[in-house]
Amino acid sequence: MAFGWIDEQAAARREAGLVRTLRPRPADSPLLDLASNDYLGLARHPEVVAGAAAAARTWGGGATGSRLVTGTTELHTELERELAEFCGFEAALVFSSGYAANLAAVTALAPHGSLIVSDAGNHASLIDGCRLARGTTQVVAHADPDAVRKALGTHEGPAVAVSDTVFSVDGDAAPLAGLAEACREHGAGLVVDDAHGLGVLGAGGRGAPQAAGLAGADDVVVTVTLSKSLGSQGGAVLGPARVVEHLVNAARTFIFDTGLAPASAGAALAALRLLGREPQRAARAREVATGLHARLTAAGLEAVRPDAAVVSVRAPSPEEAVQWAADCRAAGLFVGCFRPPSVPDGISRLRLTARADLSEEQIERAVQVIGGTRP
Repeated sequence: MAFGWIDEQAAARREAGLVRTLRPRPADSPLLDLASNDYLGLARHPEVVAGAAAAARTWGGGATGSRLVTGTTELHTELERELAEFCGFEAALVFSSGYAANLAAVTALAPHGSLIVSDAGNHASLIDGCRLARGTTQVVAHADPDAVRKALGTHEGPAVAVSDTVFSVDGDAAPLAGLAEACREHGAGLVVDDAHGLGVLGAGGRGAPQAAGLAGADDVVVTVTLSKSLGSQGGAVLGPARVVEHLVNAARTFIFDTGLAPASAGAALAALRLLGREPQRAARAREVATGLHARLTAAGLEAVRPDAAVVSVRAPSPEEAVQWAADCRAAGLFVGCFRPPSVPDGISRLRLTARADLSEEQIERAVQVIGGTRP
């Protein structure tokens, strides 16, 4: 029977408590949202929504083609220019998603004969980029510059180290300065995914590389998403102009993909400009995360200290994590639930995202619900 093996895998997932289910939400959900990645609370901001609407009215519903054919608009170019300037890089290139941006950066910068040194805690999009690249990948210990240094020392030829700046599961930050030093000792490039750093870390939310003094370096390439702090959709690669030009000519997820929808580009540009005027939003997101962690640990829960806006609370098992998240929803709180294989260490978690627009009362309510529904 065709696809008969699917039933066996479905049964195995049920047995392990790892079944995933789509849960459509209404436009006006009554739940307090600590599950989305809308760190700055901009996804529904009137200026961001207006930016999306204006772009759609001007350019239409879609980009109409690949960026190299018809999919590049003046709006895309404007977004790229302002994004590069905001983050401190020479150039930027916008993609239809952060996932596509990561695939592009890793595959196009790791040709045959090169070495990719990848952190064990990296996001799936970086991992998939390593799998698709023609270079050889060596996975090293999490957040360990010495492990990167040792791996690079085994290889002669082109090399690149790849890491998240803020890891999406526990919210811990990578030692970027140490990674850059290890790479420079061996003439290797550094590619980092700042999906969870942009808008939260750095001066006014300019990102983790800017905070580490790496913005604009000729050996550093940064990927970002427009779907988290900027409340929109899409991704981008930032770096030296010659790297961006190379991606235009070599990155398959740029060449063969339809361009980012104009509405998404317009929303992201509006959010970026808003953040530029209101830099305090970044500090507030960090403040909310720190407050959540302090209150959760005071309540006796095992929470990981956040380096950005992600707060992770350990759960006893996958099944109990699912039930805990469901009980939180029933009590009016929407939280994330991370289980294997999404977690590299096999430990299931509730994953909370701090938002700059949360009030103290909402933070306290969230802690009470999480503590009151613990397994």
